[in-house]
Amino acid sequence: MVDRAKPGEQTRTPLPGPRQPSLADVAGMAGVSHMTVSRVVNESGPVRPETRERVLAAVQKLGYRPNTAARALVTGRSGTLGVVALESNLYGPASTLYGIENAAREAGYGVAICSVTRPGRTSIGDAVESLRRQAVEGIVVIAPHVTAGRALAAAPADIPLVAVGGGETAPVPVISVDQYDGARLATEHLLSLGHRTVWHLAGPEDWLEARDRERGWRETLERRGLRVPAVVRGDWSPRSGYEAGRALVGKRGLKAVFSANDQMALGLLRAFTEAGIRVPEDVQVAGFDDVPEAEYFTPPLTTVRQDFIEVGRRTFGLLEERMAGGDAGARHLVAAELVLRESTRAR
Repeated sequence: MVDRAKPGEQTRTPLPGPRQPSLADVAGMAGVSHMTVSRVVNESGPVRPETRERVLAAVQKLGYRPNTAARALVTGRSGTLGVVALESNLYGPASTLYGIENAAREAGYGVAICSVTRPGRTSIGDAVESLRRQAVEGIVVIAPHVTAGRALAAAPADIPLVAVGGGETAPVPVISVDQYDGARLATEHLLSLGHRTVWHLAGPEDWLEARDRERGWRETLERRGLRVPAVVRGDWSPRSGYEAGRALVGKRGLKAVFSANDQMALGLLRAFTEAGIRVPEDVQVAGFDDVPEAEYFTPPLTTVRQDFIEVGRRTFGLLEERMAGGDAGARHLVAAELVLRESTRAR
């Protein structure tokens, strides 16, 4: 049904919203040509200092905002970086993304994010292509999964690209926290308290970080000639840690547990409490990540801290090298740090 005006009535035309100031408005106020304004806002050519000051004053007074797409055509630069990220609320991936965004912002870049629900060759490739269509200057792929690391082999060679995670065989520059050494630190700390072995609550097998943490734990025990207990595996969630804890209750010689992340350690602590097992008096527990809540667990959790701000800074630095045509190298590690709290207090 179409509404029509009755005889004698006047139709009302919606009032337009406030018009955004244009490049022509800036040129008129500054008393210069369109080309001069374009050179100033795009930093694309020589302009006398006094003229530049006049243009910038007009830009500020009018509140002019340059058109990003037009600017990219003029300068060949969009001022935007792309990030392919796993759609996840897990602390590690979310904090990695924040660290990268923070570093890019500080350097004056915008960030376009393309999320994938299930990392794989097709989904990663589609995400990279989507970002390329947005004229990003470089791309970071957060690749914590085995499949995501393999997908990097098909990454296009005509755009600068680096990965966070991605494994040792990734064909692009990779930066990550030293997961292996973090696991070694936690395991050696528990052994230093007099334990004959350390049990491990591992993360999912298809996560690269889980694999590195498990390897760091296992090889630390093997180097000392100690028994390597069977791995109990979770999915990073507190619930899986709780279920693993219930499975561990009653195991002979259970005195120390290294959990591959803090959330699973939280569930583990709950299961032990329900079973009447005291931490740290009966069993000592260490985690990984140092989530903000870890110091408020009962008891406060000994854990391995990852410096995600440093990861972001180093990732952006590698991408800058790539964008400048340099060789950013193969693999770069950020040190992990052991944080001691009550869950491993010496008895």
